[in-house]
Amino acid sequence: MSALPLDDFYCVIPAGGVGSRLWPLSRADAPKFLHDLTGSGSTLLRATWDRLAPLAGAQRVMVVTGRAHRAAVEAQIPALADHNVVLESEPRDSTAAIGLAAAILERREPGVIIGSFAADHVIGNEPLFRAAVIEAVTAARAGYITTIGITPTEPAIGFGYIHVGDPLGIDGAKSARKVLSFVEKPNLKTATKYLASGDYLWNASMFIAKASVLLEEIGKSEPELLAGLLELAEAWDDPATRGPVVDRIWPGIKKVAIDYSVAEPAAAADKLAVIPGHFSWDDIGDFASLAKLNSGGRATDLAILGEHARVLSDASSGIVVSQTGRVISLIGIKNVVVVDTPDALLVTTSENAQRVKSVVEALRLTGSTEVL
Repeated sequence: MSALPLDDFYCVIPAGGVGSRLWPLSRADAPKFLHDLTGSGSTLLRATWDRLAPLAGAQRVMVVTGRAHRAAVEAQIPALADHNVVLESEPRDSTAAIGLAAAILERREPGVIIGSFAADHVIGNEPLFRAAVIEAVTAARAGYITTIGITPTEPAIGFGYIHVGDPLGIDGAKSARKVLSFVEKPNLKTATKYLASGDYLWNASMFIAKASVLLEEIGKSEPELLAGLLELAEAWDDPATRGPVVDRIWPGIKKVAIDYSVAEPAAAADKLAVIPGHFSWDDIGDFASLAKLNSGGRATDLAILGEHARVLSDASSGIVVSQTGRVISLIGIKNVVVVDTPDALLVTTSENAQRVKSVVEALRLTGSTEVL
């Protein structure tokens, strides 16, 4: 295994998104990456930092987040260098966040390899994670845009899938395989076929590449977006010019996910590699996955989160998240989801956990934004 930290590598943590399927716990002013959702004592963001800093070095980790979250992010990560905090005035999706980081870092350090890792994922078996990243960096040195796909454990319908092709034969990255295509979230029948075939991995949205190669791919599919990112990067490290340039350009930056702007076109052009990841991974997309994560995967258990939670349970299962200290009593309820906050209460079931997002949309449409 390569010696750590890797001297040509920079980690980027996009810390954005509200996590609307985790409402009312996750909100605009306190998104899910700022919560401890595993009972570990660390927020998801802090756990991500702790996982990545050994790979690149503490001075070579950049966080891209919203202006409103700067204080919280810096409080979580005191070692985060000031020049490695990139603030978005408003969200513009993953291509803008990762592309801006790539453009800034390429100007600072031509030829640098960057790796993008979401702030709100839960990863187990970190030695296996580090080994996968090291192989991905090796593949990136060979010119590939590389992703790390997760070995599926069930026919999940909440994730995208990566169709895996032949080995690429890269020295130092023996696991690297060609990516044939990215596949959108399938139905259960299709996901079951994918699992049985052994030719598909879950898409965990981890991308490792030379910054220059990533920017080149963005330019092929979104030339205007790339032009804006390059102009922003040119002004970024000059405090005197950055503000006016951001105010002029950022509102016009197109919203597009990096899967569409980079990954899918790169796969079609045989420029995308994947390293199979054999570590545990969860993006905690809803309360059902949060319940499963905190109950060890046992559907008969009741997971309880909250420092001062007071829960009485009789023959019940699911999850209770309490931020109030109010007594919550459950009797004979299976797969329940209860989220109790000072100004909003959610009660649903694990089966309907994905529908929480529709509640958020309804609240927004009715003007009840004070609870969002």
